Amino acid sequence: MKKVAIVMGSDSDLPVMQEAIEILKGFDIEVEVDIVSAHRTPEKLVDFSTNAHKRGIAVIIAGAGGAAHLPGMVAAMSPLPVIGVPVKSSNSIDGWDSILSILQMPGGVPVATVALNGAKNAGILAAQIIGSADKCVLDKILAYKEGLKMAVLEKAGKMKK
Repeated sequence: MKKVAIVMGSDSDLPVMQEAIEILKGFDIEVEVDIVSAHRTPEKLVDFSTNAHKRGIAVIIAGAGGAAHLPGMVAAMSPLPVIGVPVKSSNSIDGWDSILSILQMPGGVPVATVALNGAKNAGILAAQIIGSADKCVLDKILAYKEGLKMAVLEKAGKMKK
């Protein structure tokens, strides 16, 4: 089973990133979680980014606030798909600094970017990437999406009553 690595620049990002952890565990995908600061632990960042694929990691989710360099720096050094989660931090400019830092990557260094604090969608996207080559995970994603559909239909039915 392939693993997803979830990294964040600070433990203050964990409440946001917890949604990705939970959704991946719900799909029975193994998750590795760590703090890797692009600015305070650059050596750890290099080691993590250049070796993640050697440890069975299939996708990396990187959450960061403020200047939010972590996802882009990971993507610059890793051959794996990277999903960036912009986190609205205490020193943030309404989250726009994080969003734009992750979204505006130069050509050749892609980072898939989800909404501000959108770690749940990052987890789902990581599962979909793994599910493209793993039928067991794909079946769980199909069931999850069917559950979303049924929840909407149920709410619509109640509203009409």
